[in-house]
Amino acid sequence: MVGLTSRFIQHAKPGRHCDGLGLYLLVGPTGCRSWILRVQVRGKRRDIGLGGVVLAPLGRVSNIGTDVPLESKTHLSLSEVRELSIRLRNAAKAGKDPAAELKRDRKLAPTFKEAVEAAHKALSDSWSEREAKAFLASLKNHAYAPLGNKRVDSVTADDVASTLTAIWKSKPSIAKKVRRRINVVLDFASAKGWRTTAAPREQVRVLTGKGKKGGNFPSMPYEDAPAYWKHLASQRQTVGRLALMFLMTTGARSIEVREATWRHIDLERGEWARPVELMRKSEQAHVITLNEAAIGILRKIRILLPPAGPDDFLFANRKGGMISDMTISKVMRDDNQPFVPHGFRASLRTWAAEKQPLIPEPVAEAALSHVIPDAVIKAYNRAAFLDMRRKLLDQWGAFIVEDKWSVLLPGDLVVTSTA
Repeated sequence: MVGLTSRFIQHAKPGRHCDGLGLYLLVGPTGCRSWILRVQVRGKRRDIGLGGVVLAPLGRVSNIGTDVPLESKTHLSLSEVRELSIRLRNAAKAGKDPAAELKRDRKLAPTFKEAVEAAHKALSDSWSEREAKAFLASLKNHAYAPLGNKRVDSVTADDVASTLTAIWKSKPSIAKKVRRRINVVLDFASAKGWRTTAAPREQVRVLTGKGKKGGNFPSMPYEDAPAYWKHLASQRQTVGRLALMFLMTTGARSIEVREATWRHIDLERGEWARPVELMRKSEQAHVITLNEAAIGILRKIRILLPPAGPDDFLFANRKGGMISDMTISKVMRDDNQPFVPHGFRASLRTWAAEKQPLIPEPVAEAALSHVIPDAVIKAYNRAAFLDMRRKLLDQWGAFIVEDKWSVLLPGDLVVTSTA
């Protein structure tokens, strides 16, 4: 059978005209032209509409739409529809539904950003609130610029690797989280039929290489902490400098210091109660005991920044808002210190291990607000456990301000088992 020609297609009269191998040109009473493919699907005959007809002027070949995948085109030339019909017949022979394949391919895939939002909406109920927030924040900060406006079906392994390049060495722990979350989005898009493949995990690993380990935060040797405290105390009192000194005396994280409000402070009891919503690491409410050095810092900041209410930040910026992490870390950078504020937690922990050997390890860990199993706390008796933490931080405060401090003696630590 002789197939159709471009000339015949342009002048064809109403009716069904066969090109061969189940492909037909359908011409309506008004002259409207479309393509039909007749194919056997699991033993049943199906007529599948392939789209409209592209009528290019005779003798000329149109290049319009050549950058669009064949399955996504809604209007096809004779050569294009012949190729598409072959693909769909092969799909039918493989047991697939060619109509479903065509419908899936012609459904416009969303952008990567839209896929992120869809994945977050569908999956976040099974995540913790912290993970749900971090999922969006990390992709917004590190993936939206290079990938956000790309169609999710066109995101390649090279695209993902290029996105990670900027933080792969400088922020390895964050880079790995971003890579994992990109994989979640691409797997979700694949399950939704927006892309034909899942996340290209192995290819990305080949392109990025082995990730650098995050390592520990550079920490000041505890022996040098008293001299540095003395240096800070001799300088002009600023919010950033006082916040750093408060961080040193309490062993708290920078974010914990920056988020603290006067509502959380009880100066008479010498306690800093952090509610559960602010405890990102442990997701448990935590009380930090305040030594004399910490209380002294709070008295100074109240003079420098008199609070108007209980919800005012301890260390506020000029507008009364929360200071940035840069406000604290800049103090150490300006002092040409090769360490970071977070490192003082390690300084305290090392000091406790070497200078306070009678302090039980769980007590020292709890002083840093690390998660301690409840059974361990009960074994020491809750009241005694808090009292031991207070004694430890009191001695740490005395050590760094070079006031009187001593090694805690066995009589100072009364362990009362409730077992």
